[in-house]
Amino acid sequence: VRIRKAGIKLVICVDTVAASGGYMMASVGDVVCAAPFAMIGSIGVVTQIPNFHRFLDKNSIDAFLFTAGKYKRTVDVIGEVTDEGKEKLQEELDDIHRAFKDHVALARPKLKDAIEDVGTGEYWLAVQAKELGLVDVIMTSDEYLESIRLQYDIIEIAEKKKKSGILSTLHQLDGMKGVMGLFSSWTGQGGQQHQPMPMAVV
Repeated sequence: VRIRKAGIKLVICVDTVAASGGYMMASVGDVVCAAPFAMIGSIGVVTQIPNFHRFLDKNSIDAFLFTAGKYKRTVDVIGEVTDEGKEKLQEELDDIHRAFKDHVALARPKLKDAIEDVGTGEYWLAVQAKELGLVDVIMTSDEYLESIRLQYDIIEIAEKKKKSGILSTLHQLDGMKGVMGLFSSWTGQGGQQHQPMPMAVV
């Protein structure tokens, strides 16, 4: 949304999956492109919490949970699950779901009247998602870049990783002293902490 406010046109390309939080991010694009077999949607909220309270109680194991605030914990791993706690947790999930749907409807006005139909937690293939208004164009990211290459300069930003491995490291060391220094850094000896190599972006 901040990108839109800044007046920057944003085209989102989905080659594999934009589901749940992924679609939340994708929906802010001015145009959403997706590969034919990409999975799109899942506008919903889910949580699952295993509970060991009965097991702990059966085996006379004490587990303590301290909170401040009536609803700081509603359903958790070790505490007793109550109907009130389950109802409160479901209420919280429903609130998040409403906020999710509002976000998508705001980002994609064409979905405003259909948000209850697509905000069911389901996901679809891109070709189906396009019919529902979740996607604008059926196209892979490579196809999109190919389609604009004569109009714009295309810049790739990538992380440049330094080669690792013992042989590569040994070639950069100065004799036996360097080897001993390397050994000390690996074993935590030598008085100096081994620092990670810096990362460059090109």
